[in-house]
Amino acid sequence: MKSDSPRRILILQGHPDGKEQHFCHALASAYAAGAQAAGHEVKTITIAEIDFPLLRSKQDWDSGALPPALLPAQEAIAWAQHIVLVFPLWLGGMPALVKGFLEQVARPGFALEKVAGHPMAKKLLTGRSARIVVTMGMPALVYRWYFRAHSLKALERNILGFVGIAPIHETLVGLVEGLDDAARSEWLDKLRALGRRGA
Repeated sequence: MKSDSPRRILILQGHPDGKEQHFCHALASAYAAGAQAAGHEVKTITIAEIDFPLLRSKQDWDSGALPPALLPAQEAIAWAQHIVLVFPLWLGGMPALVKGFLEQVARPGFALEKVAGHPMAKKLLTGRSARIVVTMGMPALVYRWYFRAHSLKALERNILGFVGIAPIHETLVGLVEGLDDAARSEWLDKLRALGRRGA
């Protein structure tokens, strides 16, 4: 697809706090505003607003029914050409709510298809790209180079990449709690620009 072609974009707002507005919400809104202004189609799912159980067994993941509350999420993922996942870094990784959401929606028959006698599953979500936007208290360079961005790499390789989503790009917002108004405005401008490009 040409970079200037309108895209179907799904924004997954992954901040677990659904009661207050955080910088994750502002970043996602800026991306959406930029994308819509450029003519892209945008849908947003706020994970904290969905009531769903955690998976507790392999059997449930293999053959259990998808919780009805998550059916619109699966439909939106199937619709999307580009997925933007936004969340804060908690204890070095994605919040449990985001992990639980991904475990539920990325089921066999939707995200992948198991092939008998083959250790790797067939990827069913190919043709979609993604951007991961992560806010964190530490400097982004420390997370990327000292901690090797281990949790982010696991998300990209073991979840998104495993079901066929590629390419995957990253936006890391470090020292988020200490950002002044000018720095916040600069980050919002960056997200609006990414949204305009559908990137």
